[in-house]
Amino acid sequence: MAKNKQINKKNVHILARFRGWIQAAAALLTNMHLPNFLNGSLNRGKGKYACVPGLNCYSCPGAAGSCPIGAFQAVVGSSKFKFSYYVTGILILLGVLLGRFICGFLCPFGWFQELLHKIPSPKLSTQKLKPLRYLKYGILLVMVILLPMVVVNELGMGDPFFCKYLCPQGVLEGAIPLSITNEGIRTALGTLFSWKAFVLLAVILGSVFFYRPFCKWLCPLGAFYALLNRVSLFQMKVDKDKCVSCGACAKACKMDVDVTRQPNHAECIRCGMCMKSCPTHAICYQYGFGDLSKAKEISTEKKELKK
Repeated sequence: MAKNKQINKKNVHILARFRGWIQAAAALLTNMHLPNFLNGSLNRGKGKYACVPGLNCYSCPGAAGSCPIGAFQAVVGSSKFKFSYYVTGILILLGVLLGRFICGFLCPFGWFQELLHKIPSPKLSTQKLKPLRYLKYGILLVMVILLPMVVVNELGMGDPFFCKYLCPQGVLEGAIPLSITNEGIRTALGTLFSWKAFVLLAVILGSVFFYRPFCKWLCPLGAFYALLNRVSLFQMKVDKDKCVSCGACAKACKMDVDVTRQPNHAECIRCGMCMKSCPTHAICYQYGFGDLSKAKEISTEKKELKK
């Protein structure tokens, strides 16, 4: 039985206060081969066989590992395999351990969108756009899984549809840095690059006005982790005895989640904004199975009553 551990208030505030630094460190560790940006080459070390937790392009010159979505599509689109147990296993493991904490703390593209959102501009609410959040599940099912398996060429190979036609991270981290230093790549850029650059530009502009639009509506990796958010070991906990139903947490949440109603909603990225806004400190992080925590509390109370 996993040991349930509730993180104390001091640590909660440290996580929330230094989240930006944690995101920066995660982006740097994910792209640690910085000299490759200057010479326009790719890291081809053995580390590329491992998947990083967040959305980070394999073709980025500094990439230390593989993007899980790109790695999955490379396998299912091959002529030999139609399913990647290795990548799927890694994703399930990460999802069960952390859930969408990865989106809030460890994903470089999520951090990039948050930096753009800090640019002074009118900030628009996405409350009325909630139905768009289901798009990412369709993208996960259709573009990441089904199309590479079904739409194949004469050799039995399928295209990585999401990476090739939609993912803006590939242009940001891969195509643009490589084209700057490599003339051959610059001359080879065509219509597909123009389309992907348009997608990237749309995400950039959208991120200035909306909070994490790609994460909310389009990211298949976020969709996968969202499916495991309710059962992940890293969760949110609301103390109903301390909660005064003031609504401050719901107003502070930029992912449009009311943590008091659904503490581990699929859209919650564990950013901690709700905790910082709570006047009674009723919200905290909890590591462990939620159901086991209640069982442990009941067990403790019974022991105290026996004493």
